[in-house]
Amino acid sequence: MSLQVDDLRVYYRTLKGDVKALDGVSFSMEDGEILGLAGESGCGKTTLGKSLIRMDGRMRHIGGTVELDGRELPIGDDRRMNDFRFREVSLIPQYSMSAMNPTRKIGRMVRELLRSRGATLDLDELESRLSLVELPHAVLDRYPIELSGGMKQRMVMVISTLLDPSLLIADEVTSALDVSTQKAVARALIGFRDAGFVKSMIFVTHDLALTSHIADTIMVMYAGKLAEKAPATAIVKKPRHPYTKLLLDSLPEVGVRYTDKRLAGIAGSPPSLLDPPAGCRFRDRCPIAGEECAQEPPMAEIEPNHFVACWKA
Repeated sequence: MSLQVDDLRVYYRTLKGDVKALDGVSFSMEDGEILGLAGESGCGKTTLGKSLIRMDGRMRHIGGTVELDGRELPIGDDRRMNDFRFREVSLIPQYSMSAMNPTRKIGRMVRELLRSRGATLDLDELESRLSLVELPHAVLDRYPIELSGGMKQRMVMVISTLLDPSLLIADEVTSALDVSTQKAVARALIGFRDAGFVKSMIFVTHDLALTSHIADTIMVMYAGKLAEKAPATAIVKKPRHPYTKLLLDSLPEVGVRYTDKRLAGIAGSPPSLLDPPAGCRFRDRCPIAGEECAQEPPMAEIEPNHFVACWKA
């Protein structure tokens, strides 16, 4: 089993109190699995990804454990986590097009990064990975500003996987790209997995349509908790959580004209995570909420590998 997360709780410290960004998240991933992590802004997707590799100064590890390939990650200890970064778990950051040092040529930057991790540059291996993402070898002699947005994105993907991490976290890597470049990036991510450069991958995104083409499994988050986790086809064709259904209903369909009806969004707003409500956190916006929803629903397996946190599922 590649990744096992158990009751993970990570809060943000603010002047008004603790923001419960992750409040009891548990899930697992198998070797070779691509997990799509979806949900609206503020639901905890990026926090989950960041907490698995490096928590910033505002984040506090309140509780829970993370195991990768049978070893517990010391996510609450930044210095101890340094032994795991890039080799065991690596990150393609949310703003990866701005992640490269603008004062270094890319080839020099790659050599310096590997040297800092006690590794040496295998030029043949690097060139093969550049070919996989359709980048010419000449990019190594260029500064980041000389590359287009899509080329920068793919270059950062290559850099993030040079040490063959067990887990790769791709955080919103397609959000600022045009449709054709999104497809190229998606193909490259799948290629990295298929070539064995990474064992497993968490693909954080707002784009459920794109996620369904990349991911083996999709996990939907809402207000710091998991709402639903299932194979990608099951999430798209037979969602069981009301929030997942409303998310999918709010997406436009290709080739459909919306002259007679308008696209419907989800009424209301997510609850404040400074003081989240008791029970199901979606109940104030849920069209089928009942009295039982005042109690927090467990994450139950209603079908093989299909987990839902809803009393009505």
